Amino acid sequence: MSRRGFLRIGGLALGGMSLPRILEAQDRSGVGSSEKAVIMVLLPGGPPHLDMFDLKPEAPAEIRGEFSPIATSVSGIAIGELMPRLAASMEKYAVVRTLVGGRDDHNLHQCLTGWESHPQQGDSRVIPGFPDGGWPSLGSVLSALRGPTDPAVPPFISLAPPAAESTTRASLNQPGYLGAAHAGFEPLKREADEASLPGVDLTRLADRRALLASLDRFRTGVDRARAVSSFDSYTTQAFDLLTSSKVAEALDLSREDPKVRDRYGVRIGVEPELGGPKLLEGFLMARRLMEAGVRCVTLAFSAWPLERESRGGFNWDWHFDNFRKARTALPMLDLGLTALVDDLEARGRLDDVSIVVWGEFGRSPRINKDAGRDHWPHVGSCLLAGGGLKTGQVIGRTDRLGERPVERPVHFREVFATLYHTLGIDAEHTFLHDRAGRPLALVDGRAPIAELI
Repeated sequence: MSRRGFLRIGGLALGGMSLPRILEAQDRSGVGSSEKAVIMVLLPGGPPHLDMFDLKPEAPAEIRGEFSPIATSVSGIAIGELMPRLAASMEKYAVVRTLVGGRDDHNLHQCLTGWESHPQQGDSRVIPGFPDGGWPSLGSVLSALRGPTDPAVPPFISLAPPAAESTTRASLNQPGYLGAAHAGFEPLKREADEASLPGVDLTRLADRRALLASLDRFRTGVDRARAVSSFDSYTTQAFDLLTSSKVAEALDLSREDPKVRDRYGVRIGVEPELGGPKLLEGFLMARRLMEAGVRCVTLAFSAWPLERESRGGFNWDWHFDNFRKARTALPMLDLGLTALVDDLEARGRLDDVSIVVWGEFGRSPRINKDAGRDHWPHVGSCLLAGGGLKTGQVIGRTDRLGERPVERPVHFREVFATLYHTLGIDAEHTFLHDRAGRPLALVDGRAPIAELI
């Protein structure tokens, strides 16, 4: 382990706070034993609902676009032609066609937390209803309520690639008011020398722990505020991770059966840069992390365009060439998602693991002059699987152009209430405390989606 790498880990405790009590056993009173888990597949930029799950073949050409609906394994349900694998196993999925409550804002905050209020980038104003520190991600809530299944396995992991926030505009591991102790671990954003110990055995690591502990004598009278204890716990967790191989092995896809990798479309040593087929690895990593004991994995999936264009970025924000880009992205999503669901089912874990697939809003029904679809916060779609939910159905109906719900609108927080339900949490009557000690509800009284439970 390089000296720089070690100092960067130790540096977590040098920001004006007491060094971590890394020789003491961390209080694990909140540790739970439930194996229920959730995988959140995020589609940053706003996926085109009219080309995926809510096609309108009878609409005018400027609405319906270039794709046709195809029949699925469930009578009466049709989805887009670019997702044949999903269509063939539709009985394992539930589609919400009337997702409402979004904002015209490229920020996955609402998908991560369920709450639409958040500060804009660089905005220092106090926003009514926005708690000090912000709303916590679902994974952070699970961390606070249930704790880790194993001291060396973080309850919340974000598989965000480097520089992901330039696309998502929200940290996929954000802990909000719960503090850094409940932030998601981001293995793909850390340098190798921060997550491994080549040539350093546990005895040498213990010596380094003792060295850090000895520096406490120079830091008397330090503030013992909640933020301090949060970093204290976070640094302890960092050392636990370093001394365990569970997470590292889960992320090492070379350990997986090559036949299983093939089903996910994963090719070890191929496509070295992030984006495109490389991101298919995230689906397999998510399944392996579930088996290691992680309670929540957030995964941002966005296939790269066919060429690197200055407009549109590398996500689902397809203001132009929507249909060309969909022909690349949707088959890849179809492959990775169905491989994940089928794999969990084959291993007997599908009822224990809930999966949600969504973005921050839908795309405009009317195709613009650049063959693209623009932002459409009025309605969108999301896909749910696993968790013991009643799948093989569609929730809600939009109007003939896919512009507004006409039956059964479903709010983001209803989806969150449903996910919490699958995890054994009564969200309507569960409260956490913000930094001022005020109780805050997980959702605002919204109930789980009755059709699914």
